[in-house]
Amino acid sequence: MTAGAERRTSSRAVNESRHRGRAAALQMLYQWEIGRLPMGEVQQSFWDHTHGSDVAVSAEVQTFAARLADGVAAGVEQLDPVIIEAAEHWRLERMNVLDRLILRVAVYELLHEPATPAKVVINEALELAHTFCGEESVRFINGVLDAIRRKLERA
Repeated sequence: MTAGAERRTSSRAVNESRHRGRAAALQMLYQWEIGRLPMGEVQQSFWDHTHGSDVAVSAEVQTFAARLADGVAAGVEQLDPVIIEAAEHWRLERMNVLDRLILRVAVYELLHEPATPAKVVINEALELAHTFCGEESVRFINGVLDAIRRKLERA
């Protein structure tokens, strides 16, 4: 295998683990939002349930997912105004729960994960919307995140 092929394979593995981490964070945040449980308890329950399944989850995925879930849960007061400003004519409480959570994860990453390009953050959010929501959500999330991206580039 050439060095270039090794880098591409390694890059794909990292991207896949980060995608799995985002999906896990979204699921934990859903449980946190609906169940109103402390994030630590949600994570413990989530990983206990996951470890009982046939799907192995790497420590890297768990660490990334926990960082996102903890960051979003702790930063809602910072994240929500950014979303509200970009989601013209939409009140946060009227948004679909999963749409709101996907937006929160993406905005958290845009603000606190500078190593991840905005294009990647938005594409990942759209992938989550495809997986967990529907086409209407994909369009809505894309529009809101594009507006946020443009605003943050000017800031």
